[in-house]
Amino acid sequence: MTKLIKILICTAASLFIWNTASEACTNVIVTKGASKDGSCMVTYAADSHQLYGELYFHPAKNWPAGSMIDIYEWDTGKYLGQISQVAHTYKTVGNMNEHQLIIAETTFGGREELANPNGIMDYGSLIYTTLQRAKTAREAILIMDALMQQYGFPSAGESFSVADKNECWIMEIVGKGKELGSVWVAVKIPDGYISGHANQSRIDKFPLNDPDNCLYAKDVISFARKSGYFKGEDKDFSFCDTYAPADWSALRGCEARVWSAFRILGKENFDSDKYLDYAMGENAANKMPLYIKPAEKVGVKDLADVMRDHYEGTPMDFSEDVGAGPNKLPYRWRPMGFKVDGVSYGFERSIATQQTGFWFVAQSRNWLPDEIGGILWFGVDDAATSAVTPIYTNITSIPECFRVGNGNMMEYSETSAFWLFNKVTHFAYLLYDRVQPVLRAEIDKYENENIALVAEIDAKALKMLNGGNRNQAIAYLTEFDAERSAYLCNKWKELERFLLVKFMDGNIKHQNPDGTFKDNGSGKNIPASPAHPAHRDRWVKGIVIDHGETIKTK
Repeated sequence: MTKLIKILICTAASLFIWNTASEACTNVIVTKGASKDGSCMVTYAADSHQLYGELYFHPAKNWPAGSMIDIYEWDTGKYLGQISQVAHTYKTVGNMNEHQLIIAETTFGGREELANPNGIMDYGSLIYTTLQRAKTAREAILIMDALMQQYGFPSAGESFSVADKNECWIMEIVGKGKELGSVWVAVKIPDGYISGHANQSRIDKFPLNDPDNCLYAKDVISFARKSGYFKGEDKDFSFCDTYAPADWSALRGCEARVWSAFRILGKENFDSDKYLDYAMGENAANKMPLYIKPAEKVGVKDLADVMRDHYEGTPMDFSEDVGAGPNKLPYRWRPMGFKVDGVSYGFERSIATQQTGFWFVAQSRNWLPDEIGGILWFGVDDAATSAVTPIYTNITSIPECFRVGNGNMMEYSETSAFWLFNKVTHFAYLLYDRVQPVLRAEIDKYENENIALVAEIDAKALKMLNGGNRNQAIAYLTEFDAERSAYLCNKWKELERFLLVKFMDGNIKHQNPDGTFKDNGSGKNIPASPAHPAHRDRWVKGIVIDHGETIKTK
């Protein structure tokens, strides 16, 4: 039986994890030597059925001595406690700050007993607090460690992408249960390489005496020994095997996404066939490398497109099976796991997914001053059906369509990009193979336009800055972000109307060369006979197998 048609069976325990991991996230990391323009880049898809897509903003601020700040759990809003504030905090826009520092994450869970129920610094608070306090990736790692040791880490295991203008790191953290603090390790990605993580711990063995390239908690091994997780020699210690042993769902639902990103960007430099059994959940011992060298230098657009992947052309391509319906829909609604006749099954979890709240490609550029260098290419909703727009990270205000408070998950807003993109995407899900090519053409056009436009904006802002007009330069960038974001939303409103007219009721209306719709020639605004493409063979055969005798024509 081939892997393309093989029925995948998982245990009941894996089925539980498969369902709870359905809100998982994905990061791809690109070092400056691996990028087309010499920038460090990180992608992040913040995936949750409860997360509203908006862009967080904190202005720089001076604080009185003795100030305290309240910490609320990022996921739920639950109050966790107070921590001491520093004298000065930096400006942050989303997951970047004014010094071009980037922090993103994915949750891997790990051993359940290691979450500290009394900890204060949950993973989200750790990100956004550290962004306000650190200038570089190394400084951020040490600040996160200090915060966790002092206040505790209540979250499940986490992988963090931490990047600045020159370095990119992966940091992986687990709590210590009822003990205060955490155990962790951080590995620098060698320049010229790319990496990624997707809800499974990926740091295996690591150098114990190379502080330039690896940092770790002093008790990361001794705590494992004390807890009964590890008994070998220090040199054989594996962080991922010890604190987050991989099962079928961790490989198939999580590591498979990293495999797919490596497959796309690595090409001949990454033997995807060699690691296919690992990605398929069949061979946990066949670990992928933590990082690889890409086949070609990577650009912003390349990374954005990786975030749109559905395993196309692989054994995990779920747009081809009967579950994809007549229109090859590469999504399966929740729950991800199910049982038939007592046997457990699981749907695929690709990088692109319907429950994305927001996503981005963050770009840190060391050849430009901080006022201009940091760009967050920001989008909301499903990456496969939405576009990212450039947001400079030294602006003074957030575009209205992304502003915090402009609608929420329970309150519709006409001016919210999140609701607008969800409306268009929801329509695309109904007739995916017809609507998606139209959407993708608009996405590509908008993003490519902006990549070219940003070079012009950089040059104009740099001229202002070099002329001593810092405030003018930042105001100029703030206005540019607002105008481009508004333009994008207006384009999507037009697109929503066009898609409804063209594809309503499953019809495909014909168009004239000028883009207008063809009528029937009788002057009553009645369309010419619409097109009705034949149903795809795999789908109709499934229907015949299910109840063909009842619909067989005589």
